Amino acid sequence: MISLPQAAPRVAKLTALSIGVALLATACGGSSTPSSTGSTTPAASGIACPAPSASGGATTAPGAGGSVPASTTTTETPLKIGSLLPTTGSLAFLGPPEIAGVNLGIKEVNDAGGVLGKPVEVIHRDSGDTKTDIATQSTTALLGSGVSAIVGAASSGVSKTVINQITGAGVIQFSPANTSPDFTTWDDKGLYWRTAPSDVLQGKVLGNYMATCGAQTVGMIVLNDAYGTGLAKNVKSAFEAAGGKVVAEELFNEGDSQFSSQVDKVIASKPDAIALITFDQAKSIVPLMTGKGIKATQMFMVDGNTSDYSKDFQAGTLKGAQGTIPGTFAKDDFKKKLLAIDPALKDYSYAGESYDAVNLIALAAEAAKSTKGTDIAKQLKAVSEAGEKCTDFASCVTLLRNGKDIDYDGQSGPVSFSDAGDPTEAYIGIYEYQDDNTYKPSKEEFGKL
Repeated sequence: MISLPQAAPRVAKLTALSIGVALLATACGGSSTPSSTGSTTPAASGIACPAPSASGGATTAPGAGGSVPASTTTTETPLKIGSLLPTTGSLAFLGPPEIAGVNLGIKEVNDAGGVLGKPVEVIHRDSGDTKTDIATQSTTALLGSGVSAIVGAASSGVSKTVINQITGAGVIQFSPANTSPDFTTWDDKGLYWRTAPSDVLQGKVLGNYMATCGAQTVGMIVLNDAYGTGLAKNVKSAFEAAGGKVVAEELFNEGDSQFSSQVDKVIASKPDAIALITFDQAKSIVPLMTGKGIKATQMFMVDGNTSDYSKDFQAGTLKGAQGTIPGTFAKDDFKKKLLAIDPALKDYSYAGESYDAVNLIALAAEAAKSTKGTDIAKQLKAVSEAGEKCTDFASCVTLLRNGKDIDYDGQSGPVSFSDAGDPTEAYIGIYEYQDDNTYKPSKEEFGKL
């Protein structure tokens, strides 16, 4: 058992941090002024995390009713969108919700009459992971099919292998899940966009959240790629700014299958909490840690590994462990729509971001009166800010066709883009594992970048 000191002095220290993150925010389905809670729930390991807020599962505001007016501009070239999302590899668990989000977006766009008078077409291809060349092959096939935009990849490492190929062809790359800060300054010709916030935000939230739970020391096991090291850097920065200390940071490479060395070194440093910044390697790492006496309540996971482990571990293995996923909680009405698309869905990670990507591309094409990638890209920022609020394609395109400026707010939360194509504000969801090794929403934290 690793014991923990009292955490009371740390809370006051955290309130002074001017990082733009509203800690312990109650879910508001897109509100920019979350409220806070102050109670805590003690955990068996001695960590006392803030109590879950009464959030998640609420319904979203309905879109505008009535018929959608016909487009005054029609196109001879229908909008064609490709997806480059994982159906194989270490992030394959993210593929189903992301693909369902894309397909739901396409369905609703076409139910409303399509874009510029024509149905939108979609082509799905596997992104694989960085151990293979699947993404390059899939990208070549999508570009050869004449797509104007590609939704994907999920992995920042994979996106780095194809971003120049996509944007160099004058095609939009729109990722629902890339979080590496590197893309903010990438020379992408204005064609790279994402609905997931940079890990500058997720790192700040996770680092500060571990501190609010009472951890004074943290050990980290980190995937050595753009995603892992970038997120770890921001977790460390936030945790240390809150007065904590990172006592161990052990790296491993994609494709590694043995993690005993990393686990042993982290445990030897006797951390209060352990951050697992991995993909599905967590399936191998978690049993090594619990076998050496680490309690689930000391484990903090991230979007790359916060998944359903009900078929992987014995009941109770992860009970009390927590994880962060960018984006607001999937609401009940949205889940029902996704399940109608894919009844086998168990995870909803990045489904909202994928759905929003499709809607934003379609709306920007309407605003540009063009299905050309470079034209669409020039309108993406405009349809996300400073206009009349709307939440789905039908209501938004109705406003556009009536000559109104729009501000699309989506299923992933408020969507407003910087000039670099990054979200300027976002929610980070915090989830807690149950006895069956599945996770449930605990609370949301809101931040601006």
